[in-house]
Amino acid sequence: MCSHKVLYTDHGFASIAIEKQIIGAAGAELMVAQCKTPEEVIAQAQEADALLVQWAPIPARVIRALRQCKVIVRLGIGVDNIAVTEATECGVPVCNVPDYCIDEVADHTVALALTLARQISFVDRRVRGHIWKITPSAQMPALRDLIFATIGLGRIAQAVHRRMQGFGCNGVAYDPNVSPAVFQSAGIGAKRLDEIFATADILSLHCPLTPETHHLVNATRLEQMKPTAVLVNTARGALVDTVALAHALAQGQIASAGLDVFEQEPLPENHPLRDCPNAILTSHLAWYSERSVPELQRKAAEEIVRGLRGEPLRNQINK
Repeated sequence: MCSHKVLYTDHGFASIAIEKQIIGAAGAELMVAQCKTPEEVIAQAQEADALLVQWAPIPARVIRALRQCKVIVRLGIGVDNIAVTEATECGVPVCNVPDYCIDEVADHTVALALTLARQISFVDRRVRGHIWKITPSAQMPALRDLIFATIGLGRIAQAVHRRMQGFGCNGVAYDPNVSPAVFQSAGIGAKRLDEIFATADILSLHCPLTPETHHLVNATRLEQMKPTAVLVNTARGALVDTVALAHALAQGQIASAGLDVFEQEPLPENHPLRDCPNAILTSHLAWYSERSVPELQRKAAEEIVRGLRGEPLRNQINK
């Protein structure tokens, strides 16, 4: 007889055989739901000993309704759909999976940056429109002459910088939570936030979404950027005021943008970004590869088991 119950609040995977095997082998029962609202989670989760969460909203009222939850594990890196402060107050550990899809997101970030810097998508449309020119329509500096900047210098940002260093870019970053030793070992220059916006030729976002970073890129910041600058966001959608970004792109305040994440997903049909020819929009798939999906599922399930057993958690974010 199973001694613990684990609620899989929601998922978008073709198979959850990995989670079933790992959790079942630990003597726990995996209950699978597809909750979309807090009320649906509450109805399913009150007797759960653990929550495995992908996108379902877990606000404070859900946390307060949990009667015996020992751990909440988010299948992903960000935890902005979970009321972490309330969980901390209630003594419920919240964990993420910060060490999967590092290479995938870094590769996607660089792909967007290079496509925009080399104007590949724009030239492709020009060729398809029967216009043949061997020079671009806008300025195209050599990559080795560009300042590649990140806001954030965590695992993914460092992986992105390593790739861009291979093209000869001058790397700089802003991250007040990272020590000078990390900047030095990564070969990245530390800059103030104002300097980052003012000097970046390519600016890539790699920071968590918090009240302080919400709309970090807004109309005021976009005005500080070079008119030739490229913006890339593969982190969290709400880091960018996308309406302000669409206006900046339309007015030529910056040259182009590549976005994989958005404030509202799917991107609304009437969003002005859809009308920006100088934007590349992808559908939150930077994390994905045939390798990253099972890795995410395995690591999340293993963390659930550690939580049920009272073992040390590897990725608790609210210690």
